[in-house]
Amino acid sequence: MKKLTIAGLLLTSMLSASASAGLLFDQDVTNNVIFGSGNLNGGFTIEQANGVELGLRGKLRHNAAGNAENTFNSNGDGTYSFDAGVAPTQAAPTAVWSFEWSINSNFDGNGGNLDDYTYILGLDTDPTAAVSMFVFDPINDVNPGSGVVAWDHSIGNNSTGNGAGVESASNDNGTYSALISANNLAQNSWKAHWFFGPGFDPTLDATYDISLSAFDANGGLAAMTSIQIIVGAGATEVPEPETMALLLIGLLGLAARKKRVQ
Repeated sequence: MKKLTIAGLLLTSMLSASASAGLLFDQDVTNNVIFGSGNLNGGFTIEQANGVELGLRGKLRHNAAGNAENTFNSNGDGTYSFDAGVAPTQAAPTAVWSFEWSINSNFDGNGGNLDDYTYILGLDTDPTAAVSMFVFDPINDVNPGSGVVAWDHSIGNNSTGNGAGVESASNDNGTYSALISANNLAQNSWKAHWFFGPGFDPTLDATYDISLSAFDANGGLAAMTSIQIIVGAGATEVPEPETMALLLIGLLGLAARKKRVQ
């Protein structure tokens, strides 16, 4: 598989920015939510284009009793609002909220399998209106937390039922590679401090922008979606979600190669 540089994807996304003008809010993803048990569909901010569907949403990960809920706190415009503070019954730096993503690389029969694409997940780790980007490919890159390629995503296809996704063992690169080469649906639910870095502080009023993009084998932008997580009163002078999504991609001036699973 052709290895694509982030610098190359940067150029493509700048030339193809209009491809992500059609975000849909508070949507179900295709086919269903396949991770965990008791997780419901809905509340996603999605784009469907070129056979690819990408979805992001915020979620109340820990309520007053410390339990997860199917509460997404969507404002109907790609923003999701949550209280500031350490989650009840949890230790710092666990926030009340989490974010969840869905990649369907063939939602309508016009796409391909997961490993036919390169992806960029962008996390704005700066709680203020300024932007500080952490970016990686959540399908093909080495997991920055574990140091191996085998992620714990729930993986399936358009017939996989609710909560019925398959996961590889954390160190089983072979099984993971086989799963992403034979399936088109991957999803996960992540707590913010797992990926927002050691400086993440859930007690701050903040605004975090999250963007997810998919690129085909030639570097063409297939689809892109973005959300904002607004914590407490939020940061001041917050850009609009779609504007920030384009800014996010435009800031990816890195030359590191995106590794494909072998």
